[in-house]
Amino acid sequence: MRVGILGGGLQGCCTALALAERAAKITLFDKNDSLLSRAAVANEGKIHLGYMYAGDPTLSTAKTMMAGALSFAPFLERHLGQPMESFSVSAPASYVVHRDSQQSSEDVSAYLRTVHALINEAAEGRTKAYFGKELRAPLRPWSAAEKDAEFDPALALAAFYTPEIAINPLALAHPLRERIAAHPLIEVRCGRKVVGAEGDRDGIRVLSDGQDGPSWDRFDRVVNALWDGRLGLNEVLGFRANRPWLHRLKYGVSFRLPSDVRPPPSATFVLGPFGEVVTYGDGLIYLTWYPECLQAISTDVIPPDWATYPSEPLRSHILTGTFRALSAILPSLCELNPESLPEACVKGGAIVAWGKTDIYDPASELHRRYEIGVTSVGSFHSIDPGKLTMAPYFADICAERIMPAR
Repeated sequence: MRVGILGGGLQGCCTALALAERAAKITLFDKNDSLLSRAAVANEGKIHLGYMYAGDPTLSTAKTMMAGALSFAPFLERHLGQPMESFSVSAPASYVVHRDSQQSSEDVSAYLRTVHALINEAAEGRTKAYFGKELRAPLRPWSAAEKDAEFDPALALAAFYTPEIAINPLALAHPLRERIAAHPLIEVRCGRKVVGAEGDRDGIRVLSDGQDGPSWDRFDRVVNALWDGRLGLNEVLGFRANRPWLHRLKYGVSFRLPSDVRPPPSATFVLGPFGEVVTYGDGLIYLTWYPECLQAISTDVIPPDWATYPSEPLRSHILTGTFRALSAILPSLCELNPESLPEACVKGGAIVAWGKTDIYDPASELHRRYEIGVTSVGSFHSIDPGKLTMAPYFADICAERIMPAR
């Protein structure tokens, strides 16, 4: 079976590996010069266990995320041949309740405990599936002394240790590219932008364009794994979304911490338009603060071609503004000069989600991320992963739909 996969981000790459494992012949298209080069590596790599989504009282988002999180490392281990404990991951994140949180500390605490119990139920029989991490220990709140020593007590009302980690997306991209390049059943076509598609009685024809000009290819099945272009291609094939959506351009800041500086804790600030600090084991730090890093919103089917790396003066504005905002909560960051940090980088990309209001609105659909997954119509399959966490999980689901295991 010939399968065309459109989009060489994490979802497209995982789906290519899942289908090639079942002996499908894959053609993987990406408009960029290399796979995994834009949104896939322009984020913190959080592997969500569900703690983030207290804004969804149904717990549906938490349950969805933990299913993806518990599938992530086993998928990588299976396809890349690396022990799951060997991947570059962050220090576990603490969840910190901000003074202006949309929910009280007591409500956030109750939510976290409920989610933690659900995680342990989901992990029954595979307790080490989450990158070999121990999940069974109860969540522990920070003592007042611990919290006040690290965070500004006027802004940080409560903090809770969790086992949730992030994977370094740049470190992950390298072995994934190598594995796909070496796979005999996967043909990679970078520098080819998919500009159209049409179904016929024999499958689906895909029109792509690049330096060699436009060309058509016919496939038995096509998987739309595009990120910011997914809705547009769906519409070309007659599948228009029947609900509002938002494309948001959000940046983050990464840098290498000087060796003589104590690393800040990994911390996620909830609940609302706040941000996080991610501390990886190799000295890499990632920061984001929503009011500074969110730079554009589009309701177009295909959003603008936003820059992965912002030019000046926007770059410096995001860099200094993010440090200023997070230093107010985490005073240890005040010791750092953002303009002189090694490898300081501002990068970002589109976030695609259902909804018509931003996360400043407590009732926004953006607080819910469970209406995602694989949509299949005949020979065409479209994957909305929602979050990076879900890419391997939905890759396996899509592969099973196209080529069911016997």
